[in-house]
Amino acid sequence: MSKELNEIKTLANKLTPEEQLDLIAYLTQKLQRCEIKRKPSRDIMEFAGIAPNLMGGMDAQEYVTRMRRGEFPDLEIAEKQLGQQE
Repeated sequence: MSKELNEIKTLANKLTPEEQLDLIAYLTQKLQRCEIKRKPSRDIMEFAGIAPNLMGGMDAQEYVTRMRRGEFPDLEIAEKQLGQQE
């Protein structure tokens, strides 16, 4: 929450109930003239299948296990991708 909004809330608490209603009416009228754009929601299925392509088809758990052992599966993946491009 912004500093300005906190200040406005503090000031609004000092207003009489009638003044608070006037403030609500003012903000409501102002917002009715505004177009509020919402972020488009994403479908989780859009991301299906992305990780296997990034890991060269290697299972994620296998990749992590090998990384922990000090192996370098990312080099193998890069070699596979170079071989496929040729």
